[in-house]
Amino acid sequence: GQGRAHDNIFVERLWRSVKYEEVYPNSYQTLDDAYHGLDRYFEFYNHQRPHQALDYRTPDEMYGDRAVTLSPTGAEVLP
Repeated sequence: GQGRAHDNIFVERLWRSVKYEEVYPNSYQTLDDAYHGLDRYFEFYNHQRPHQALDYRTPDEMYGDRAVTLSPTGAEVLP
């Protein structure tokens, strides 16, 4: 395909963070527990957790209310 190996780096890093910061430490007992735990984690990840790739800002600080569209060639931030 058109994708490059480097395109997956950010997604792989995201899922590594999700697994090691949320999933493994919590050992969910039910699907509902997992759903709510992951929902809370992504709120934290996007609004409170600083990201090295974003110069230690959160995605919310970096992109604010701007919409982001995803495509095979990457993400595009809309005005």
